[in-house]
Amino acid sequence: VHPNVSQGCQGGCATCSDYNGCLSCKPRLFFVLERIGMKQIGVCLSSCPSGYYGTRYPDINKCAKCKADCDTCFTRNFCTKCKSGFYLHSGKCLEKCPDGLEANNHTMECTSIVHCETSEWSPWSPCMKKGKTCGFKRGNEVRVKEITQHPSARGNPCPATTESRKCIVQRKRCQKEGKGTK
Repeated sequence: VHPNVSQGCQGGCATCSDYNGCLSCKPRLFFVLERIGMKQIGVCLSSCPSGYYGTRYPDINKCAKCKADCDTCFTRNFCTKCKSGFYLHSGKCLEKCPDGLEANNHTMECTSIVHCETSEWSPWSPCMKKGKTCGFKRGNEVRVKEITQHPSARGNPCPATTESRKCIVQRKRCQKEGKGTK
């Protein structure tokens, strides 16, 4: 053991020095260098801090910095959360999303463009005028369709979901209401 290296270390260190902090860690802990001004201090942690990812080796577990545009990463080349102003796509941080994808400003991810989808038209309603199916010759009939998938920001918008057309019915008289026989 080097004369400046101590075995009586704090906070998970296996070996340490007064000047550099931890030099090695106890098993299963991660070694990371923290910059304090011009000085770097070794620290042992149970998991790597934000902006770092852990790599396990037979003799040491180290924390390494994520790429500059990445807040949280799984490996150096696979980001899971990008820094502000970047969009996540397949583990990479991009300033703009590739063709065929759109930027989701809520999740800050590149997502598929979703177009509106609707059901088939319903059958035409009975021919009516002022809510009645009797007492007139001309009226309107209506049909509708349901929106089954709302579009994303850049997706094709939904078409009209109601159609109305003029219709003609065989004239019939309305039944009088409330007139019973005595």
